[in-house]
Amino acid sequence: THALDIGAMSVFLYAMREREHILNMYEIVSGQRMIGSFSRPGGIWRDVPPEFLDKVREFVPYMHEKINDYERLLTGNPIWVDRTQGIGVIEPEDALSMGLTGASLRGSGVNYDIRKAMPYMGYENYEFDVPLGEHGDVFDRYIIRVEEMRQSLRIIQQVLDTLPDGPVRTENRKFAPPPRSELGTSMEAVIHHFKLWTEGFSLPDEEGFVAIESPRGEIGCYLHGTGGNNPRRVHFKTPSIISIQALKHVSPGHMVADLVGIIGSLDFGLGDSDR
Repeated sequence: THALDIGAMSVFLYAMREREHILNMYEIVSGQRMIGSFSRPGGIWRDVPPEFLDKVREFVPYMHEKINDYERLLTGNPIWVDRTQGIGVIEPEDALSMGLTGASLRGSGVNYDIRKAMPYMGYENYEFDVPLGEHGDVFDRYIIRVEEMRQSLRIIQQVLDTLPDGPVRTENRKFAPPPRSELGTSMEAVIHHFKLWTEGFSLPDEEGFVAIESPRGEIGCYLHGTGGNNPRRVHFKTPSIISIQALKHVSPGHMVADLVGIIGSLDFGLGDSDR
């Protein structure tokens, strides 16, 4: 157990180090390390600076090596294997009936990834694999997440190799603010700017639903407009609330100490659930 604690703590500390690299890259593009308001209706806040792309190019091979380090510490560790294999098993039919998504679903061998099933944001242009588990236990969910990190790096490298030049925000001034350079020469731009910041933009009296594949699973957004600037209804479907409910189905029969691995492998966040 002591060897397991040392290995897991080492991986945790290494992951915190890699997290700092990623947060620093966030700060380069948005000015914020945690919650950067970078994506906006109609595009993004501004084009990414050249130093950001240089940092990402440096990070991809660096992170590949660090993932290998994580695996050397844990994947073949007999204590780690003994404490994770056969623990918290979720059968494929149970994963589907509970509504699990993401790595928790794919760890049970169910091949469903929204980026493949319903591609968005250009994912159809990139080659990547969907890792699947065979036993649906804590170990499989761990392996899935390790492999998904590698697939994410694979996608990032393809993006870097094919990233085009061009505009980064729509020219439609009804829901995207005009650039500052237009405000001094166009009264229409000033009016659009004023109305956007005081009233927002209007949505048609229609409903829409969009789902994306997040690291924890499916995040869906339902939105129903009114024809004005206030929606009739907005609702987010997040993966954590479902993963928490799965605990009562996968925990019986295990030791209290096993709950640590089960909770970690389901990877839910309380802030993601309390909405």
